[in-house]
Amino acid sequence: MSITQQELRPALPEDTTLAPTLSFIEGQWVKGRTSVPVLDKYTGEVFAEVSEPSAEQVAQAVTAARKAVTVGAPPPHARAAVLRRCAELVDKNRKRFIDHTVAEAGFTVADATGELERAIVTLMLSAEEATRLVGEQVAFAASPGQHKRIGFTIRVPLGIVCAITPFNSPLNTAVHKIAPSLASGNAVILKPASYTPLTAALLVEALLEAGIDPGFISLIQGRGSVIGNVLLKHQDIDFYGFTGSTEVGEVLQQAAGLRKTQLELGSIASTIVCDDADLARAIPKIANASFRKAGQVCTSIQRLYVQDRIVDQVLEGLTREASLMPAGDQRDPKTRVGPMISEYDAKRAESWLQEAVRGGARIVCGGQRSRSVLQPTIVTDVKPGMKVVDQEIFAPVICVIPFNTIEEAIRGANDQPYGLGAGIFTRDINQAMKAATALRFGSIHINETSSSRADGMPYAGVKASGHGTEGPKYMIREVTEERLITINV
Repeated sequence: MSITQQELRPALPEDTTLAPTLSFIEGQWVKGRTSVPVLDKYTGEVFAEVSEPSAEQVAQAVTAARKAVTVGAPPPHARAAVLRRCAELVDKNRKRFIDHTVAEAGFTVADATGELERAIVTLMLSAEEATRLVGEQVAFAASPGQHKRIGFTIRVPLGIVCAITPFNSPLNTAVHKIAPSLASGNAVILKPASYTPLTAALLVEALLEAGIDPGFISLIQGRGSVIGNVLLKHQDIDFYGFTGSTEVGEVLQQAAGLRKTQLELGSIASTIVCDDADLARAIPKIANASFRKAGQVCTSIQRLYVQDRIVDQVLEGLTREASLMPAGDQRDPKTRVGPMISEYDAKRAESWLQEAVRGGARIVCGGQRSRSVLQPTIVTDVKPGMKVVDQEIFAPVICVIPFNTIEEAIRGANDQPYGLGAGIFTRDINQAMKAATALRFGSIHINETSSSRADGMPYAGVKASGHGTEGPKYMIREVTEERLITINV
């Protein structure tokens, strides 16, 4: 396989010339039929182009993946070694990864660095789990007459995993879907967001350099409305892992039919602050969880429930923290909040704020927009029915909602179609556990925000936030099937 340096390495953000970012299909970097521009999220300028493959080329990727899994994956220790080497290569090439992520995702250098370091952890955890792929023994002796039988389960890879990943975590979310799938012996077809294709290309490059069998990884660039629909038509794909909107997730689930899926979908994340909370600890965490990555994290705080007695104190503290988080050019070392993914989305969030103000809401700070940059915004006096409260805003906007009793806060947080993450700050363990058992979210974090996540933990939503669990140990269960084996002695 001959790959030129230009084909293998997508253009760096500082390059002035456009260079196509290719797809990786059947062991080769290939050019498609259509070019899709990649924009710098602050300047709005085109700095690269991705080459979108044809439906026929996508079919070739599926066929190549099927051939690979038919032959069989390398043994677990070899798969683990590839993932460890990949982690080392990501670390070694951190500047290239960070530069790409800063440009295409609009992350600050600090956020891009955090993304990279988390991806390294996820790769290493997945490598460890590759060698722990075991089932369990079955207690046949519990049934009369069955005591001479021995039974145990094994876990077997499903086959072909299609990973469709989002713009707001272009490296680590891709790793969370790819690495456990490869660790368990599956072939992977990666379809990254068209907003952020370059980081995915670098990840595939690192996997190839680490020694992965080329048949086990394919990269399909392009628009979701085009390439995503093509991928959904292929019945030979065994599993779809998707992070994105609930609307697209529903379409994907219908197309998947009886095939397994892991869907991480919409969210209106809530955090509760009780009047006994340690505010010196809570307020900086809340500001960071609301505004980092321009609020474009599925578990970014959108609804902040604050007990009546401390509302003014919390608003004062959050306003102070917001003033310390300047928004603007993500490459400026002083910037803490970079641009949103597009000017269109920034305008949408701005229009929701204006609608709320017309309905009686009050903007405590922020609200100003310049192109794709929206200043960190705190809103209060909001009411049900306002989009800033009832729909996922995915922007650096937080709604502060007073409450009297903990039951009132729990009802408010649960009154929505989503259920991904929630947090509560309190010194009262009984109150904390009451909330933890009553809040209907996939994760409840005590004395942490809704956005708290460690990469080894199970991560899943309920209700319209989807189903299936991420986290290397847990994702491996999703992309394998359990097989029972019995022996009658």
